[in-house]
Amino acid sequence: MINQGTLKAINPFKKFLIDYAVPIMFIIIVVLAAPMSGFSLSFLANEVMTRLTRNSFLILSLLIPVMAGMGMNFGIVLGAMAGEIGLIFITDWHIVGLPGILLAILLATPFAIVFGYFAGVVLNEAKGREMVTGLMLGFFMNGIYQLIVLYGMGNIIPVSNNEILLSRGYGIRNAVNLDGVRQSLDNLIRLNLFGIKIPVLTIIVITGLCLFIIWFKKTKLGQDMRTVGQDMEVARSAGIDVEKTRIIAIIISTVLASYGMIIYLQNIGTVNTYNSHEQIGFFAIAALLVGGASVARASVFNVFVGVILFHTVFIVSPRAGKELIGSAQLGEYFRVFITYGVIAFSLALYAWKSRVEKENERKKAMILHKVSLQRDSEKSDFS
Repeated sequence: MINQGTLKAINPFKKFLIDYAVPIMFIIIVVLAAPMSGFSLSFLANEVMTRLTRNSFLILSLLIPVMAGMGMNFGIVLGAMAGEIGLIFITDWHIVGLPGILLAILLATPFAIVFGYFAGVVLNEAKGREMVTGLMLGFFMNGIYQLIVLYGMGNIIPVSNNEILLSRGYGIRNAVNLDGVRQSLDNLIRLNLFGIKIPVLTIIVITGLCLFIIWFKKTKLGQDMRTVGQDMEVARSAGIDVEKTRIIAIIISTVLASYGMIIYLQNIGTVNTYNSHEQIGFFAIAALLVGGASVARASVFNVFVGVILFHTVFIVSPRAGKELIGSAQLGEYFRVFITYGVIAFSLALYAWKSRVEKENERKKAMILHKVSLQRDSEKSDFS
């Protein structure tokens, strides 16, 4: 018989601490740093609400590739570039307000589909290394994007608005003012509740995406993606086109990221043409990981917990650093350190957990094999 003490169940409390080590760490930081910052509760609530509505759509775009087993999609920067291209065009054409936002979305969609398809094909050639490949792909496509924006626009692609062109007559300026669409989505329906400004329409749009993701998981395509994410060989045996399913997951993520970037930039009111998108993948992924997600598992709940915790730390850390040691610059360095540190720690933790689980499975298989041999021996002796 199997020795019951040999296969021990994992301590639930220990498992909880391991699974949620990052959010627990951030809760502790927030509890310690928020009082040091000296910010009022009203100010913090308004800032968190702004960050929540500004970033959530973009971070939600990461969930589909995780479901398909492709990990954190560092390639969402491709979608961010598509969103920026849409905003540059509507600024050139002087399309303002909500119509401008909708036209930017319409213009960004085909670019995002093409970028997403290209990314999906590349990532299919790098199975098991999707995250680092997506990161490198982002750097590569950034070069193509800059070539188009810096030399193509005004030369090959007609641009008539001199306010966004460089003085030489072609190429887009470093900063493009989005006064025409600035907070057009946020301000259309806005409530003031206990001093907290709530952009109702933006929240409705984000809620709609959450409901879409929940519904999508239950569809045939969503179930196929989950099967592919669990085991590609089993998925193939079930008749699922693994490569096509993975490409579709990346296309959906890239298209949603382009919409998320438009929502993000209309809130800020300015496009930093050459670097707005560069760090967006790191910040979005870091926020999702802070919410308790992992490379293999992420949910809508993780998105909102992550945005609140991650950006609360971002808000309070400069002031807390100044109050603690007299230097706000330390808080700025701390914010950058947190972004990369969270990603590195989470990936290392995931790798360690995977290694431990494989080792436990191997030990369990060995024990079962020994028990099977022992039973066969006992049967042979009895005969």
